Amino acid sequence: MVEHDSNKERLELALEAAGLDLWENDLVTGEVPCKAHKIFAELGYSPDESAALIDDMFHIIHPDDVARVQQAIASHVSGKTDQYRCEFRVRAKSGEWFWYANYGRIMDRNSENPGKRFIGVTFNIHDRKRREDMLESMNRQLTEQNALLENMNTLLQTLATTDPLTGVANRRKLVEEGNSELLRAQRFGQPLSLLILDIDNFKLVNDSWGHPVGDQVICTIARTCGQAVRANLDIVARIGGEEFAILLPQTDFDAALDMAQRLCNIIAKLPIDTGIPDIIKCTVSIGVAALTPAIHSFEQLLLEADRALYQAKDAGRNCISCNRAERR
Repeated sequence: MVEHDSNKERLELALEAAGLDLWENDLVTGEVPCKAHKIFAELGYSPDESAALIDDMFHIIHPDDVARVQQAIASHVSGKTDQYRCEFRVRAKSGEWFWYANYGRIMDRNSENPGKRFIGVTFNIHDRKRREDMLESMNRQLTEQNALLENMNTLLQTLATTDPLTGVANRRKLVEEGNSELLRAQRFGQPLSLLILDIDNFKLVNDSWGHPVGDQVICTIARTCGQAVRANLDIVARIGGEEFAILLPQTDFDAALDMAQRLCNIIAKLPIDTGIPDIIKCTVSIGVAALTPAIHSFEQLLLEADRALYQAKDAGRNCISCNRAERR
């Protein structure tokens, strides 16, 4: 008897040191031989209130957690799980919700009265849950911040490579793509061509109708070029005030000339509605260059197209020219 009392005291001391509240239910009679009292004291309930709540524990379990607790108990009682384990929130007398955990097991499944003694412990896990929630919140914020940073980087990259007025590529983007396409063309023996076009007498447009109208003319020309090229392959870029370049991968000299001629004809016939009473019409001069063995860099290709452009302008504008030197 003395040994039994001693063992009981040791158990109670160990449970208290570990912060565990021991409980036992008789699944046959429904009696509660060992009741969890410490949990109710922690939650601020008086002994009388605790005695009432022990018989109706679900009364103070969070409504969102009740079904989970009941399912965990049912799974263990039916033999689906070897151990009953569940975490749930319990309402304190103050009205606050605190997290607790229940671990238990039916101890006598293989005895003459299987499934009678359901024994377990309850303990406070609120601090752990709070840390987990805090960590989850921090991770969520970090994920959101990373996504925001990625979006900002994408936006900055777009701004750095896009002409703000027309929305087409800028000179920086043209050079980047041009260098890449030239290397690819040289490696695989593919053709590569470049057009540079300039709006003829554009200063007269600005002087006659003002810069806002001039901007609308530039945007219309950019849009027209964009509609004439192959999507996701050709690149239209604004490289000066009224000057554009069109990079044509996998396009030989003759095909580039055809493209330039089509653009010249389309733009010359294009009525540009800028919202003013006058309908403006513009023409363009275009220089054409194609990759040859004599060209070793995109800068050279750009220079050849630029020289051809000035030949077209010297020839009277609204026409196409190519630098014959690069054809040798």
